[in-house]
Parts: sequence; structure tokens; C-alpha cells
Amino acid sequence: MPLSEIPLRAWRKRGQSFDFRGHTIRYWVAGQGEPLLLIHGFPTASWDWHYLWQPLAQHHQVIACDMLGFGDSAKPLDHGYCLVEQADLQQALLEHLRLDQPVHVLAHDYGDSVAQELLARHYEGRFQMASCVFLNGGLFPETHRPALVQKLLLSPLGWMIGRAFGRSALADSFAQIFGPDTRPSESALDDFWSLINCNDGTRILHKLIAYVPQRRRLRDRWVAAMQQGEVPLRLINGEVDPISGVHMVERYHQLVLHADSVLLANIGHYPQIEAPVQVLKHYQAFRDRLRHVAPRAAYS
Repeated sequence: MPLSEIPLRAWRKRGQSFDFRGHTIRYWVAGQGEPLLLIHGFPTASWDWHYLWQPLAQHHQVIACDMLGFGDSAKPLDHGYCLVEQADLQQALLEHLRLDQPVHVLAHDYGDSVAQELLARHYEGRFQMASCVFLNGGLFPETHRPALVQKLLLSPLGWMIGRAFGRSALADSFAQIFGPDTRPSESALDDFWSLINCNDGTRILHKLIAYVPQRRRLRDRWVAAMQQGEVPLRLINGEVDPISGVHMVERYHQLVLHADSVLLANIGHYPQIEAPVQVLKHYQAFRDRLRHVAPRAAYS
């Protein structure tokens, strides 16, 4: 049975705000139970989780924000955007909510890198992570295959590319990275574009893309954290994603001992949008088996 979506207009009305280092951040909280932090990807926002939001809230206290520079949050022009600061933001949000217990994490894309930093902080005693599930993202710089628009944004002309980026360019980009049978509707593209374009977001796309070289610099720190083995991990991955598809999963199994992964057949870069029922099933199975069954690979 398909999951009910939350229209963007309704999602925006449910949001709240808090101040992070002088910038307004929009966030969402629902449900009760152990806290589950949802961390979105680039270039979209926390609305990416809207199919999973209500089902997850039935069992967990779900928490998400639009990170600095994304969605409906502040997008300062004169700012050096940094993955480490986005991890600081996630911790500040938890402090704002007065949560001081171990947190489960579900992350995607850019959010995977933020989750990796939080995982490293867990082993340093600076964060309490109960578990982490990654969706498609650049966990390893050596397997990341950036899309054309990402390469252009990284170039010296990135500021021009960003300002020229429009809804049609977004549609073209998503057509390349979604699965062949799971591409977003025109209405969904309108909503994704609304979030990217909000607060003149195209002016800073070339600054946000700085996460790519940041991943390279922090690669060894983050991979070492994933290899520790104390925090239960799972990777749920759309296999036909040209950016971080099956080739990235193979590297995950090479580097992470007892790697637990799920491959979603014919699904691309946004499994929580393309196949939310499958993602929910495999996430809930992971949580149900955390202390009962050793991790194993799966295929669906």
C-alpha cells in the first residue's frame, strides 16, 4: 500500500523555528518514543522525508530540520558552508529540544556526510548515537560520481551556473538520477524547486557544493568511525543511482566489517521518495533486529 504524502504547503505550516548562530532554522518534530534524527540531502530539504514522516512518528520521536542554506532555513550569502557546522547545527537542534539521550539517525546524500561526522563525534564522546542508517550518498569520495551540474558548480564559473540554475535544470538533473520508473511528477518538481529557490537559494548553490572537497579532507576520519563497529549501521541504497549506486555499496562491503546493506532494485538516488514503502520496511526491520540478529545483506 502506498504511503500518504504530506503536501508541501501543509508541511511548511507544521514547521517551527530556532536560532542557530544568528540564523533562522526551520525544523519539525512529531511522535513519541526514542528520538530519530532525519538528515536530508543536497540540494533539497527535510520535506524529502514527508512520505516516511507519519509512519515513523507512530514509533519514534522524529526530528528534522532544513539545514543552513537549504529549504526554508536562512541562506546567508556571505557564509562559508561546512559539513562540520551542519553537524553542529544538528546537535544545537537536539539541545534546543532538550534531548540528551542517544539518538538514532536516518540520513541521505549530503546528510550522510553530516551523519558520518556525528558518528565520529560519538566515538570521541561528543555525541550519543544509538544507530545510523544511510541512504544513497557519497560515503566514500573515491566512489562518488558527481552529476554534471555538481561538476559545473564546482568549477570557477560555479557562481554563474548556480544563478542560472532553474526548474528545468532541476528536472533534467532529477531525470538522470532517479530510477527509470520512479521519477518525480511535475507537481513534485514544482515543490522541490520552491524549496531550492526559497530565500534566493540559487545564489549560494556554488557555496553549498563545497561539501565535495570537504568529504575528501575528512574521508579517513569518517571511514575510521564507520569501521569501529559499536554503533549499528545499515545502508539502504537505490542500485541504479549513477552517483552512489551499486558501485558504492561494493566499496561499503570492502571497508566496513560485517557490512549490513539492502539494495533496492531499479531505484535511483532518492529512495525515500522513489520507494518509501521499501525504505520503511527495511528501516523498521533494522530497528527490530538491532539486538537479536547479526547484520546481513538483503536484496529487494
